[in-house]
Amino acid sequence: MTIRPILVAPDPRLKAVAKDVAKVDGEIRTLIDDMLETMYDADGIGLAAVQIGIAQRVIVMDIDQKDGKNNPRVFVNPKIVWASEALATFEEGCLSVPEIWEDVERPARIRAEYLGRDGKQQTLEADGLLADCLQHEMDHLNGILFIDHLSRLKRSIALRKLAKAKRLKETG
Repeated sequence: MTIRPILVAPDPRLKAVAKDVAKVDGEIRTLIDDMLETMYDADGIGLAAVQIGIAQRVIVMDIDQKDGKNNPRVFVNPKIVWASEALATFEEGCLSVPEIWEDVERPARIRAEYLGRDGKQQTLEADGLLADCLQHEMDHLNGILFIDHLSRLKRSIALRKLAKAKRLKETG
């Protein structure tokens, strides 16, 4: 497994719309393994292939790893087929938008269809953190960052913080 570099906003590759995976094969499973290794190394709970510069519809998640458990999930070609009208707000962060945390409102419950690591069709009904994280990662597949859900002012402030952090990192 290989830890891959995670793209950071405003990298234009984060705006790419991912293409469907034609077949879950050895190459895709290697990508999945690399993505899980990368996500765990960065102490994240979700990662979309777009975030490592691969414009394919692949997501890995493990919302239990924050509790010291290991429950990796894989979503290939995920689609939300139903979303509740009820909304829920979660404080979100992102490996591609480091050190920025903001409240984002999304549907409270969803039903998603996707292919698993084995290539078999699956359905998931989710609420809470699982629903929020899956929607966040699926946004990445469509070139959307969580800061795109914020007001223009909050998004502008977040992007300025990122630019300042990048300058400080480059100048030491």
